[in-house]
This record gives sequence, C-alpha cells and structure tokens, in this order.
Amino acid sequence: MAGRSLPPLHAVRAFEAAARHRSITRAADELNVTPGAVSRHVRALEQRMETALFLRRATGLDLTKAGEML
Repeated sequence: MAGRSLPPLHAVRAFEAAARHRSITRAADELNVTPGAVSRHVRALEQRMETALFLRRATGLDLTKAGEML
C-alpha cells in the first residue's frame, strides 16, 4: 500500500451519513454541522476518488455504483 493514503475520516463520516439518510440536510443534522460542510466533505471525497458517489436529485440523493461499493 505504498504511496496510498486513506481518505480523511470526516469525509467518510459525512458520506456514510448522507448515504444512509439519502439527504445532505439530515446527515448534517446528525453530525451537528452545516449542510454545506457535509456537501464539501462529500465533494472532496468524490474528487479524491475521481468518481461521483451520489446522483443528486431534487427529491434527495441516490448512490451511484461507486457509492454503493464504498
């Protein structure tokens, strides 16, 4: 595993909560942070992984195949 590092824990926690709730807002409420913070953490994780983890819809979030695998 030389040269590889784990993603930041706060980004993984934000992703996990958003995936479970299918909502950035509900994930933010659970984590006691702002929805913007959760969104930034998830986007940073997506950039790090170089793939989308969610399909963002007006009615909430859906996981992509990569998101389901994570």
